[in-house]
Amino acid sequence: MDGERGKLYYRGIELHELATQSTYEETAYLLWNGQLPDRAELQALEAEMFPDRDLPCQVPEMIDDYMTSWDSMEALRTSISALSGCDHDGLNHARDQDLTRAILLTARTPVIVATYHRARKKLPPLRPSPDLGTAANFLYMLRGEVSDERHARILDTVLIVHADHELNASTFAARVAASTLADIYAAVTSAIGTLDGPLHGGANEDVMHMLEEIGSPDRAEQYVMNLLAQGKKVPGFGHRVYKTADPRATELRPYAELLAKEAGETRFFDISKKLEEVMMREKGLNANLDFISAMVYHGLGIPTDLMTPLFACSRMAGWTAHILEQYSDNRLIRPRAEYVGPRNVHYVPIERRQAKSAA
Repeated sequence: MDGERGKLYYRGIELHELATQSTYEETAYLLWNGQLPDRAELQALEAEMFPDRDLPCQVPEMIDDYMTSWDSMEALRTSISALSGCDHDGLNHARDQDLTRAILLTARTPVIVATYHRARKKLPPLRPSPDLGTAANFLYMLRGEVSDERHARILDTVLIVHADHELNASTFAARVAASTLADIYAAVTSAIGTLDGPLHGGANEDVMHMLEEIGSPDRAEQYVMNLLAQGKKVPGFGHRVYKTADPRATELRPYAELLAKEAGETRFFDISKKLEEVMMREKGLNANLDFISAMVYHGLGIPTDLMTPLFACSRMAGWTAHILEQYSDNRLIRPRAEYVGPRNVHYVPIERRQAKSAA
């Protein structure tokens, strides 16, 4: 990440080049292996990923039996953790075996999300297609029909843009777990639990809820001014690292507008433009990825509560790449803490302790 210039690179390749020319599968290969695949290597990866999407170990039955009333991230986290029960050799950290696990996790995570969605909506189950790419297969399983190539390409770009982002909170959580030599499923489950928070992956859902609450462009400015007057943050604005525009948001903004116009419903996009104008004027803050991606997801018909799980589907490539790197040259991540409490305190027997006064 080059925060000063607003640039993001995967293995030295600028995000814009990947977003406009690559595919998610090719980008995942790059993250795992450090270089782009040749044609034969890419075909071999796709031949491994696509047919192996079927969920093993009764995971679909588990989802259907008792997860349909769960929060979407709870269902995803539990389903990923359950996959470890199908791999009794998970603590063997040979590079080729863990790479195979990374590929399977990346292939199966979108299937888990789509299977959960169909189960909770009482829709007939669908097996994943062995012939479609990751993005196209997810839309197929979600919608029940093959989507047009344009929508699949837009989602493919979204997956690329979300695939990795340095040592963000969830990636760091994954590396901490991996540093104990826990299996890859435990490390990824740690990452999913961390992503669930509204200050990380859940921010895109907050943006969508905000747009729905505002309702119309003429209410946008007053809404923002009220939040600022109360000292509250406006979801989807600012970034700790980027001092200029978030390059990921820049890549996706045209799709947000395109999908809104295609649907004949530009209300949310019009609200977003007003919010960006006010936030730049009042705070000098740019919209970040969460702000723009929420509208792209919405334009693709992704339910709001699946936005964070879909984020996890994309980030699986990045998480597992970091986990593989951690295993390859491991040292336990064990930070020290600075204690700032009282010192030299003596134990007082319970009968001599004064009762705390009632609040």
